Amino acid sequence: MSGFPLRRFGVLVALAANACTIASPPPTLTPPPMAAGPLASSPKAALEEVPGDWWRLFDDAVLDGLVKASLTANADLRVAYANLDGARAALRQARAVRLPQPVIESSAGIDNPSGQPSAASVSASDYDVAATVSWDIDLFGRLRSGALAARADAEAQAAALDALRVAVAADTVLAYVDLCGATQGITVTGDIIAAQDRNLRTVQEQFQAGELSPLEVSQAANLLASSRAMLAPLEAARANALYRLATLQGRTPAEARTWRIDCAKPPRLTRSAPVGDGAALLLRRPDIREAERKLAAAAARIGVARADLYPRVNLGGALGLLPGAFSATASPLISWSFPNQAPARARIAQARATEQAALAGWDGVVLRALREVETALAANDTEARRNAALSSAVEQSTLYARRAAARVRIGDAAALLLIDAERTRATAALQLAQSDLAVAQAQVALFRALGGGWQGASQPLAPVAASR
Repeated sequence: MSGFPLRRFGVLVALAANACTIASPPPTLTPPPMAAGPLASSPKAALEEVPGDWWRLFDDAVLDGLVKASLTANADLRVAYANLDGARAALRQARAVRLPQPVIESSAGIDNPSGQPSAASVSASDYDVAATVSWDIDLFGRLRSGALAARADAEAQAAALDALRVAVAADTVLAYVDLCGATQGITVTGDIIAAQDRNLRTVQEQFQAGELSPLEVSQAANLLASSRAMLAPLEAARANALYRLATLQGRTPAEARTWRIDCAKPPRLTRSAPVGDGAALLLRRPDIREAERKLAAAAARIGVARADLYPRVNLGGALGLLPGAFSATASPLISWSFPNQAPARARIAQARATEQAALAGWDGVVLRALREVETALAANDTEARRNAALSSAVEQSTLYARRAAARVRIGDAAALLLIDAERTRATAALQLAQSDLAVAQAQVALFRALGGGWQGASQPLAPVAASR
């Protein structure tokens, strides 16, 4: 094997020394944690750790099955898993290019006998076999920084997958809540229609007996027709919730028409919601982790761009049987864009601008997360107090309707009093049903803002049977 010239070693040693003192790539930046103290105090919240499977706090087996089915078969999650696999493959590629790249080559041929006067009738064969090795020794950290950036990209994609899990779990719970809310609304409206229908028949009988005028009959009929008109939107809302559940589970809406999901009213917590504190929130929210990893990738790419200011050194060698004889060679290949380094410096400036944009994006994500949690806490507390007041209003309106009916029955009051009492009771009952739905929706929004639901989820493979 031919020797490696000592003067070439001298060049490499000088380049390595220059790399260590001048061109080492910048470390991956991790922004300092933003100050985040306790979240706003609320009588409906507790400073306890947020569970990963927060929907189990509703203590509803049907809901648990629906969330499991969505996390197992959701189409968007399958796309995110494929993207994560691609990012991890890019990371393996970035790490592999830092190693020597061997290539084995071979060829075979038959000599032309006519060109050999001494052996014109004998054919001869030539065989060439060689192994070549190319190694970018990465003195200035270009490949190392590229591997760091690829790793940060893969981690950002993993965080994006976790954020999608949060969204899928929350969307499933919200669709179930809307389904139960529509079911409760249909039940309440049906009870109101039945009561108003009885009232209309009573008014009509009194009209036929000459005790009332057509005015009371028209008012009672109008109230009944208005209540019946409320059924169609509620039925549409229920069907819409079923279709959303089907889509979240990777199924067609047509399949949802045969589902039998029974729930009388929206599920709600029987205890204070665990919310933790602001510091735990920053560690738990996947979108914050995704933004931080994007910042780390942007910082690493500054090192990639900076390495272009310095030479690239590639060691190459070959060993094998070439044209009938054993041969070995080794030599370095040095490439350097010099003295015109304006393109490289422009790429550095671009990479630094990208890093600044990523830092600003990280700040924005943190602020948005804190705002979303505080807003959800306020909405949850406000709606809970409104719900309590409406419960009292329903009780009073029921007493009002019962007493009005008694007075009308004994002839102590006009029928208009009963009609007004029924209208008041119907309004209060529907408002309470809507508030029950709003309370459950606010609780789901709170847990979604807290960022729970991605821990421990398995990889989605194919649609599974939905809960019936």
